[in-house]
Amino acid sequence: MISKFFIERPVLSNVIAILMILIGGVALFSLAVAQYPDVVPPTVQVTTRYPGASAKTVIDTVALPIEQQVNGVEDMLYMQSYSGADGTYSLTVTFKIGTDLNFAQVLVQNRVSSALSQLPQAVQNQGVNVQKSTAILLFVTLTSPNATYDSLFLSNYATINIRDELSRLPGVGNVTVFGAGQYSMRVWLDPNKLQVRGLMPQDVIQAIQQQSQQVAAGQVGMPPTPPGQAFQYTLNVNGRLDDPSQFEDVIVKTGNNGDVTRVRDVGSVELGAQTYSQVFSLNNKPATGIGVFQSPGANALEVEKAVNKKMTELAVAFPQDIKFVIPFDTTKFVAASISEVYKTLIEAGLLVLVVILVFLQDWRAMLVPATTVPVTIIGAFAAMAALEFTVNLSTLFAIVLAIGIVVDDAIVVVEGAAHNIEKGMSGHDAAISAMDQLFAPIIGITLVLIAVFLPAAFLPGLTGRMYAQFALVIAATALLSAINAATLKPTQCALWLRRPVPPDQRNWFYRGFNAVYDRLERGYAGLIGRMVDHSNLSVIIALILIGIGGYGLSRVPTGFIPIEDQGYLLAAVQLPDGAALDRTQRVLSEVSEMAGKSPGVEQVISIAGISALDSSASLANAGVAYLILKDWSARGPGEDLRSLVVGLNQKLGDPGSADPRDSSAADPGHRQRRRLCDAGRAARRQFGLR
Repeated sequence: MISKFFIERPVLSNVIAILMILIGGVALFSLAVAQYPDVVPPTVQVTTRYPGASAKTVIDTVALPIEQQVNGVEDMLYMQSYSGADGTYSLTVTFKIGTDLNFAQVLVQNRVSSALSQLPQAVQNQGVNVQKSTAILLFVTLTSPNATYDSLFLSNYATINIRDELSRLPGVGNVTVFGAGQYSMRVWLDPNKLQVRGLMPQDVIQAIQQQSQQVAAGQVGMPPTPPGQAFQYTLNVNGRLDDPSQFEDVIVKTGNNGDVTRVRDVGSVELGAQTYSQVFSLNNKPATGIGVFQSPGANALEVEKAVNKKMTELAVAFPQDIKFVIPFDTTKFVAASISEVYKTLIEAGLLVLVVILVFLQDWRAMLVPATTVPVTIIGAFAAMAALEFTVNLSTLFAIVLAIGIVVDDAIVVVEGAAHNIEKGMSGHDAAISAMDQLFAPIIGITLVLIAVFLPAAFLPGLTGRMYAQFALVIAATALLSAINAATLKPTQCALWLRRPVPPDQRNWFYRGFNAVYDRLERGYAGLIGRMVDHSNLSVIIALILIGIGGYGLSRVPTGFIPIEDQGYLLAAVQLPDGAALDRTQRVLSEVSEMAGKSPGVEQVISIAGISALDSSASLANAGVAYLILKDWSARGPGEDLRSLVVGLNQKLGDPGSADPRDSSAADPGHRQRRRLCDAGRAARRQFGLR
């Protein structure tokens, strides 16, 4: 018999248990940590820009060629595009759940490459970017406390010195700089002056392109040269222009009589931002935001640590009066949630051991299940690594539930061996005799448990992906528990168990507990006997309870994932169509000011020019505010998630702040719309986690 083989070879049993712990421990520290399993359909985003084009022009010249090529790409579910009035274009392609995101990106990239030749030259010059859509992990913000630098300088500094550094970190999928963007030389042309001189804007563009470019001037003294040439020099000439005065001196046109028209004669030049489509602020002060997006399957906590460490290193070289903070960090909730589950896991294990000690009243008997819990639970992480799962709330909850399962097998073995010892058998013979009777039931119970949970792993769609990890972890834990029950547990019973102390000789606590328990047991047995005598009434009561339960179940709101306090809220601002970015920024400033004064709100990040309600599209009449709440431990009464949402909705939902200069302000259909969304819904929708 298998158990007898291991009972007679205790070293082998312990070696197997130690291997389970070692492999599981190594897997635990190598597994990625996330809030939930990766269940959302993978998405790939295509973005480009047609400067100066209207939304209709972008649709006709950019969207149509690209979408004709991308449509029908392998494993695609659907695609959604947005063409903005500022010439921006974005296409989000959603693939089937389980599709490899890297492979999907390559497929979309190949299709987009086929459409490049059909795009306008201005779009080709801008480039078409194809990248994986990933979840935002955190915001790094740069600020100038003494207002030494404006947001444009901060954005340009972040783009040049920080973005590439963070992009190289392991686990970082994408880094996006929000705010004013990079410095750019902006040329403002006067249409009247152009008309007087018979010029078109394209003439100015061509002149600047021709006179501002890198030139390969060659070398002096390079072979073939006369004998005795001593030196050979490479010529460096002025190439691209880098000063507004240099651009103003560019010659656009030369007349027949020798008169020269320069850029300054038909316009002006200034150093400004490349685009003015976004305004980023932190607590209503100019700032720039660096959005760090996590790559699929990466360890969120490790990525956050790497970003924080890298920013600390880079901060040493910051100019004076530039500081960085990380106000928005989704890993705080992940870390707190995982910590609470680990705490629950330890509490559940200790509670089970206390219950075993109280009922079995033998500390030797308690040691057997006490060693079962760590061996099996830690071994379960090895199974998670083999199945390519992550440490998330679903898998950890499965392990918490599995504690009762793994302890049950150990208790059955202990009770069987203890019963035989009470008959006068030795520990060795008692364990062998108990396993002769219990081996088949243990295998049967394990197969039943696996049969109960395993079908959930084959559910289709997003729900199946969500609960597959939960079901498979429990099934794997039950299997490991059965292996321990057949090898390690009987070996420990044979080595550790002794004849128990008679009940009347036990300490006062055990004697008192037994007296109370015996009375409760007799009362329960009497109740069951009376219920059997009135079985018809018992069935009627059971049916009534089932009916009440069914009615209650129908009244409970349904949902896929419960709404949880993740430490931040999202306020979406939507103004009437055609509203200017300046109006959007004023409204966001008002929202930030009111929200910042609310109890429970610590900091406010606002981004004007991005719509949280339209897949993060670039819209001048839309904006979003991240309301970062205080730490859970620092909040007082009335600062829970529900109270904060209700209170902020009452403050931010007043439509009376419409721009009085807007002729449509009196029309309720055109009033400003502000929506305060919980982070669990709006943030996922904004960044592709639908």
